[in-house]
Amino acid sequence: MSLGKKFKDKTQVLSGKIKQSIGRATGNRRLETEGKTDRVAGNLKQSGEKAKDAFKR
Repeated sequence: MSLGKKFKDKTQVLSGKIKQSIGRATGNRRLETEGKTDRVAGNLKQSGEKAKDAFKR
């Protein structure tokens, strides 16, 4: 996994957590859902990259 992709995926997870927390605190369901979606997407990307790396070795 390249360092750039790894950083991008981790920042997506972090921004998703932040959005979800802000949405929950303000009662904004759309923002909360968007944050959860970003977080899950970032985690899936990380898992996919880890699987690719495992098969390369």
